[in-house]
Amino acid sequence: MTEQQTDTTQRRPKIALTGASGYIGHNLLETLTEHFDVIALSRNGDDRENSEHVEWRSLDLFSLSMAEEALEGADYAVYLVHSMMPTAKLTQADFEDMDFILADHFARAARKKGIKQIVYLSGILPENEPREKLSRHLRSRLEVQQTLGSYGVPVTTIRAGLIVGPQGSSFPILVRLVERLPVMTLPSWTRTKTHAVALPDVMHALNASIGKTELYNRSIDIGGPDVMTYKEMMERMAAVMGKKRHFIDFPFLSIHLSRLWVTLVTQMPREMVYPLVESLAHPMVAHPDKMVPGISDGKIGFEESAKEALEEEQKHKEEKKEKKKTSSSDSASSSKEKQEKLADVRSIQRVLLPEGKNADWAGKYYMQWLGKLAGPIIRTECHEGVHRVYVWPKKQPILELTYAPEHSNEESAIYNITGGSFARVQEDRRIGQHGRLEFSQIPGTQECVIAIHDYLPALPWFLYKYTQAKLHLWVMTLFRWHLKRLIVGGDTQSLQHTPDMPEATGTPRTPTPTQTS
Repeated sequence: MTEQQTDTTQRRPKIALTGASGYIGHNLLETLTEHFDVIALSRNGDDRENSEHVEWRSLDLFSLSMAEEALEGADYAVYLVHSMMPTAKLTQADFEDMDFILADHFARAARKKGIKQIVYLSGILPENEPREKLSRHLRSRLEVQQTLGSYGVPVTTIRAGLIVGPQGSSFPILVRLVERLPVMTLPSWTRTKTHAVALPDVMHALNASIGKTELYNRSIDIGGPDVMTYKEMMERMAAVMGKKRHFIDFPFLSIHLSRLWVTLVTQMPREMVYPLVESLAHPMVAHPDKMVPGISDGKIGFEESAKEALEEEQKHKEEKKEKKKTSSSDSASSSKEKQEKLADVRSIQRVLLPEGKNADWAGKYYMQWLGKLAGPIIRTECHEGVHRVYVWPKKQPILELTYAPEHSNEESAIYNITGGSFARVQEDRRIGQHGRLEFSQIPGTQECVIAIHDYLPALPWFLYKYTQAKLHLWVMTLFRWHLKRLIVGGDTQSLQHTPDMPEATGTPRTPTPTQTS
């Protein structure tokens, strides 16, 4: 008997669904409500109306405190988050680092709130491919899986290839290529095999995995009836669309040129296209030893699912056009509101820590190092967890950061931005409450991600963007080089002294459970 079945004798289990307003999420939401109560999580969840089995909550996963609030009362969680697009007015970060932080916050909150299982949608990994040879996208998906499982909450990972459905990412790229190019020159990666799966089959796999204890800490590959090359997929897509297309093999077009070509033709964001195209060099076919009967074996063929997806996409376009006509008077105000919500800064960098050191040490050491960076021009003061940064000849601090022991532990240290002439201090739920500086260690490694979230600069935006923002990147680069020199030189004396700080009171990380990769 599953945990899901046990719970239903008393009440309907409650599922926390991330990305509930997104492509996969809003489709899964309808499926889940047949047997579960759902906490639907979205960045603007508070603006939506609740229903009998759905409670909407706002969630910005860059804020650990909001993640903890969002998961209150949930039994299980479905993780559908993927941060490939910028999330602030100024984003200085790679998508891999953003994805890690989101997963880390979610996993820590899930442990604190007693979540029984996380079901995570990922991508199929090529068999026997070394981690370092994976594309950035697939390597990030694997890192997210490992991060989600690093705090003791069981994780079930559903791995899919190309998902055939409307409003997604990979499938719309395929449609636009076939739609816009009568003649296509096909590089060598188009002979790579992929395992397409229909959106309803993905919904079934996710739903059927919830509460199944025998699937805890397992990776499950799913796929439809058809395994084909990308070239064959394009030929079938052209037939479904009723388009006569000519395909010419051209093996000299590299992945790097291909991603530029695909971006120009599809007119889709570079931040989305580049990582996806880079992954096309890997075969993405479900492995028999990672398949589970009744979950992995999708029933809907490619042509049928593609036809349904195109019809749904056309219906969506018509509804969107109609909605635009009726709400044109509100467009100016909504655009202004959107800009206000994005009037912040997110900057994330990854560094390597000396052996035996952790994120909590990195935060303390960074504050000490910063005060020595530029002699008397920059100095720092620390008293009872409050750090102030001064620039000569100013007598007032340009930045004040307050250590947050309740949300910090050895693997994660958070400093709230609580003052300083360079910052606008504003507690606003739309942008995740306080601006903050966060140090997070990647589980099982000596890598540490250092991030500024929701920072509101006091300088005029144009001046900030080309002065203070650039200076921050320069300082972080110097800190990365400094840590490398410490590692190579083995300067243990420099690593010992850190400023007097309150002890972290957050829960330490529990050992990572063994997972099938």
